[in-house]
Amino acid sequence: MSPVPAAVATAFRFFRASVIGVAPLGPSLVRVTFGGPELAEVASGGLDQSVSLFLPHPGQSEPVVPVEAGHDWWRAWRALPEAERAVMRTYTLRAQRVRPDGTTEVDVDFALHGAGGSGGAGPAARWAAGAVPGDRALLYGPAVADNRAVKFRPPHGTDLVVVWADETALPAAGAILESLPSGMRGVAWLEVRHEDDRQPLATHAEVTWLVTGRGAPSGPAAIRAAEFPAARAPYVWIAGEAGTVKELRRHLVGERGLDRRAVTFTGYWRRGMSEDRMRAEGAGAE
Repeated sequence: MSPVPAAVATAFRFFRASVIGVAPLGPSLVRVTFGGPELAEVASGGLDQSVSLFLPHPGQSEPVVPVEAGHDWWRAWRALPEAERAVMRTYTLRAQRVRPDGTTEVDVDFALHGAGGSGGAGPAARWAAGAVPGDRALLYGPAVADNRAVKFRPPHGTDLVVVWADETALPAAGAILESLPSGMRGVAWLEVRHEDDRQPLATHAEVTWLVTGRGAPSGPAAIRAAEFPAARAPYVWIAGEAGTVKELRRHLVGERGLDRRAVTFTGYWRRGMSEDRMRAEGAGAE
């Protein structure tokens, strides 16, 4: 594969990648490991570093993205027929590492959303459910470490980190919790569908798994009932379904009185709406 032009955007560029491993993490989650020489230049600058992943449609050998259009790639991509242009979805890099042979690989965790047969799966979930080594993808990610896609930014002096995430935000939440230094207290509520979706996390934070498939309370109900540890400067990171994130932020700022500047919130998806539609509405608003 020929290299992708480097200077596509100020802080972001395209990177070619191929699947080198696939590992199920539970009934609802699968980890896809990508490799490729260009991945060494990915500047993953944050624990919730998001990237855009471009995937081929069934029958295509690689994703169709007009990278040759340079800064105008988005407009050129949107102009392509929907059945031809690559599927684009946003994901978090769970990990980036260099192998003993010097090559770089990255992990991306996919929520399958019914790809196993229960229905409701989108094209990215279906792709991940059937991914095999050698499958090609295109990653649009950071060329510099300090970039706008990094959201987890606790202010100086933070003495408590509070986290809520559903399964779509679990990769970012896991990386955040595992990064907390020994002197930093942390509490987290992680929402998954199935008992076996729970993951071992190397963290000293207090983690409560909300297994919705066995009747656990939702994130808002669990957090409303919780007593937070005493703290002078708490910082909150919440991410997942947009409506739930909005409800949690309203509770944390409006009812608990937390400083809104110390609450980072991100809607990773919206119930009943595809990411394509969310992007289109966002672009229209801008």
